[in-house]
Amino acid sequence: MIDRLEYPATARNRDAILSVLRDVMPSSGVVLEIASGSGEHVVHFARAFPGLAFQPSDPEVPALKSIAAWVEETRLKNIAAPLMLDAASPTWPATSADAILCINMIHIAPWRATEGLIQGAAKILRAGAPLYLYGPYRQTGIVTAPSNEAFDASLKSRNAEWGLRSLEDVTTLAKHAGFSVPDVTQMPANNLSVVFRKL
Repeated sequence: MIDRLEYPATARNRDAILSVLRDVMPSSGVVLEIASGSGEHVVHFARAFPGLAFQPSDPEVPALKSIAAWVEETRLKNIAAPLMLDAASPTWPATSADAILCINMIHIAPWRATEGLIQGAAKILRAGAPLYLYGPYRQTGIVTAPSNEAFDASLKSRNAEWGLRSLEDVTTLAKHAGFSVPDVTQMPANNLSVVFRKL
């Protein structure tokens, strides 16, 4: 299908992410994915968790078309039509969720998108529900990998508002919004899985 996008990074990281999600996802309910991108992650996870209902979203029309194309091709029944949702917006079209996923958005978006993500998640998640984040981060006291430094420079050359974020800064935002300290898992290619839970 002409609308269907494919990102090589998704094929490389989806199984590693899935291995973490198996210990994170609820047994039932709705999983909202923020910044679903191509839609490749959501179809992979929907296959793995047939008992969950997935709600993909993205602020970009080409991504929404790609998500719809992937859902149509895979014929998975536990994925809803994608929502146009900008994480930075003070109001979201999704009003409740039992888990939220956000993969590779925080470093490729302005900081206000991260602020909106945390605030929006705090509004719609119930106590104990997970907010799962994946991507590269800076960590105090840990030397950033040269590949991540080069990636950061590349991102900032494309948009001065993009770039690797401090995990401590994200954790502070989450704490103030009513989330737990994060459970952090080292992932391939110098990425992290970061799981906050609503208190």
